[in-house]
Amino acid sequence: MSPSVYLGAAGFGLIAVCYGFARFAFGLFLPQIDTDLALTPTLSGFISGGSFLGYCLAIILSAYLTERIGARAVAIGAALVAAVGMAGIATAPSPLLLASAVMLAGSSTGLASPPMAAAVATAVRRDRQSATNTIINAGTSAGVVLSGPVALLMGGQWRLAFACFAVAAFVMAVVAALSVPSGTKATQVSGGLPPFNSVIMRLIAAAFLMGASSTAIWSFGGKLVALQLGWGNTGAGLLWIAIGTAGIMGAGAGTLVTRFGIDRVHWLFLGVLAAGIILVGTSATTPLLAIVGGMLFGAAYIMVTGVYLVWGVTALPDRPATGLMIGFLTIAIGQTAGAPLFGFLMDRLPPDYAVLGFACLALTAGLARAGSAIPKPAPKAI
Repeated sequence: MSPSVYLGAAGFGLIAVCYGFARFAFGLFLPQIDTDLALTPTLSGFISGGSFLGYCLAIILSAYLTERIGARAVAIGAALVAAVGMAGIATAPSPLLLASAVMLAGSSTGLASPPMAAAVATAVRRDRQSATNTIINAGTSAGVVLSGPVALLMGGQWRLAFACFAVAAFVMAVVAALSVPSGTKATQVSGGLPPFNSVIMRLIAAAFLMGASSTAIWSFGGKLVALQLGWGNTGAGLLWIAIGTAGIMGAGAGTLVTRFGIDRVHWLFLGVLAAGIILVGTSATTPLLAIVGGMLFGAAYIMVTGVYLVWGVTALPDRPATGLMIGFLTIAIGQTAGAPLFGFLMDRLPPDYAVLGFACLALTAGLARAGSAIPKPAPKAI
């Protein structure tokens, strides 16, 4: 196995644990956590938003550290933070301690992404970097897929599930130590803020709106299907499996961007994302439509985050960790704002209003275009 393939596989696993388990599994187990700790929708939204806030703070620190101490140490730290945070979730006796643990676990995702982008820039040929980055990014879906069967097997035992997730994160710390290069191109570049040109500003606008809209499912998907369809733990687990399985398609984001151009791919999958939110969350849904909606959401979310990854890294080719950080940080800022807002709306309005409003947020993200600074589609062979 070549070093680049080994790195891609290790990065895929690290992202699966940090994103799929430490960040997004909270929404899967939220109905059981609500029951055990007596959480209201508004409080659940603030706790979920805390996870995204932890991500925001961590990804800035991660980009800074990656450019100074290299990718390996930061990747190991991401896995260890995920392990400690999820162990805290498993043992949290109160909403306050749960919120602290969720925020710590969520911060691991911010730590994980920049070092992998920097490592790919060093270890992978330039013509394969976009594809490798989006394959690693699709690890989120693998983690989501695995968390679904765990929920099915363990029933309402969310504490045991997070304890198992913590063990998996510790294993990934060992894998990162063995596979991620210690030195990266990023360590040769001076720090400081990048130039906030129009390409970067449009990326920030699109990523914020898409991130906010995605919390309708990531934070409240389990709660919505419980409310609209009367689904319990088994139904929510199946929804998560559908989201994660379809999300593997997002590994092809880099290839699609190269072939069709970033703006076309962006627009198409924002529409798919909005359709998925509506099919899962409105009162008109059925069990089949909810599963189809979950698949659409999963495929679109990973595809669009892959688009933002390529957008950011291409806009700042000399600072790949920072380019990724800008897009992914803004997604998380949107999620930090979106989760409490969605919970607030659910407390005061019929759920359909919140769901439709957040689907519209996804569509508005398409108003921001990558522009001429991003490579156009590859010319067709004659």
